[in-house]
Amino acid sequence: MATQLKPNAPPDYICLAGPTASGKSAASMLIAQHHDVEIISVDSALVFRGMDIGTAKPTAAEMAAVPHHLVNILDPLRSYSAAQFALDATQLIADIRARGKLPLLVGGTMLYFKALRQGLDDMPPANATIRAQIDAQAATQGWPAMHSELAKVDALTAARLNPNDSQRIQRALEVFRSSGRPLSSFHMQKLPVASIKHAQVATKSIASIPLINIPFISLEPTDRAWLHVRIAERLHVMLQAGLVEEVKALRARGDLTIDMTSMRCVGYRQTWEMLDGTLPEKEFLDRCIFATRQLAKRQITWLRSMPERHMVACDQPQAAQAVLNLVNSWLIPR
Repeated sequence: MATQLKPNAPPDYICLAGPTASGKSAASMLIAQHHDVEIISVDSALVFRGMDIGTAKPTAAEMAAVPHHLVNILDPLRSYSAAQFALDATQLIADIRARGKLPLLVGGTMLYFKALRQGLDDMPPANATIRAQIDAQAATQGWPAMHSELAKVDALTAARLNPNDSQRIQRALEVFRSSGRPLSSFHMQKLPVASIKHAQVATKSIASIPLINIPFISLEPTDRAWLHVRIAERLHVMLQAGLVEEVKALRARGDLTIDMTSMRCVGYRQTWEMLDGTLPEKEFLDRCIFATRQLAKRQITWLRSMPERHMVACDQPQAAQAVLNLVNSWLIPR
């Protein structure tokens, strides 16, 4: 089902999403060669400085050729939320449009897209004390036991989580312990943080942008095996480029831990565990590939729940050109 744009009206901004390794960067750079755009990164890993190889960050040449926003804005010691992204992206969209350019939002962090387009659930913020208590309990009892505890207080969330999904189990228990409410209950009450009716940002009121005028392009594989090959090939390139050395440098700082948001990124966590000795070196490559495939699977599942998206098969020849053709149909007068 294609989104129907307002007659004779160009999009207010365009979203380009897709799973990891689907070719989003190539498509966005091709769009930038033909249209006056500025790119807003929709990626929870690209915000961190010093994490270039494992995040497949745009090259210096690419960022010099086209303005990129929300890249290299935070030290890995800090965290960045979907709510903050929604506010930052809202302000950037207004600024870019004021310069007479088209905002192009590109990435694979689907929660960020959701926060901008639909708003967020009014969940409590992270609580470091409660999180540390949960981690300590998990260290002695194991994450399957923590999953069983979650099932007693939030059966809906527990049912959709793997018993070893430590990050999501931890967050669900943290939400319950800090609010007394199950995480699933928050998904039923939406708080519009930004999205369609943009809120006040930095004391500026941003005009409402109807969702009908925001096309959402989704790069998806018709053959999952194609994406799996791309994921493996890209990981090998990252390793040759120095991914392990990059993580060694981050560890050498002395102020980062494996439990921080930045170090939980796919590839970084597995490399950290390998350097720690908790992940055997012979299993390292397979574990990285598996984790990346799981990430891609979650991203695709999220995208396929969006009937309004414009799907482009990323495993077809000239997929980037197909994306550009779609954009041209919205931007070039008929």
